[in-house]
Amino acid sequence: MHRTATVTRRTTETSIVLTVGLDGTGRADIATGLGFFDHMLTLLAGHSLLDLTIRCEGDLHVDGHHTVEDVGRALGQAVREALGERRGIRRYGHFTLPMDETLATVAVDLGGRAATVFHVPFPVPSIGTFDTQLVEVFWEGFASAAGANVHAVLHHGHNAHHIAEAVFKAAARAIRMAVESDPRQPGIPSTKGSLTV
Repeated sequence: MHRTATVTRRTTETSIVLTVGLDGTGRADIATGLGFFDHMLTLLAGHSLLDLTIRCEGDLHVDGHHTVEDVGRALGQAVREALGERRGIRRYGHFTLPMDETLATVAVDLGGRAATVFHVPFPVPSIGTFDTQLVEVFWEGFASAAGANVHAVLHHGHNAHHIAEAVFKAAARAIRMAVESDPRQPGIPSTKGSLTV
């Protein structure tokens, strides 16, 4: 299979070119101008086995919000386009991931409807210069554009870097599971017979 998509998104706030390959090896080539965000996206690619290329120029003189949100939306759109009819996929994925003292669970449904539930409190407002609120902003943008449910729960943890990393890695593993081919169900994974955004 060659489930790939390229999305170009340009606004007055960001300029993004993003390519995703769902059946990749986890190759990442990412430059957003936000070092910590690049780190999280590299982890996302590596643990989901998505091949991911991202170039983003954003209004970082304002802050990182538009860059993070719009990259989330572009990734969600690219995943949606690469999935096509979503025929033959597992659709659902979930993973509970330990990251040192942190434990987080993320569950994903690629069923075509968008929802985000994010119960991940951060103990500090920033990781370096990266606003911790932007972790939720990214996943909201992704879910909205992908037509996905994304639920994230922090069970425990007190190091903000570890918390963010656990969420991105758990989400990556959940997405990996959800986009995988299901040999027992080659059709649309819904009793309704269709999945729409």
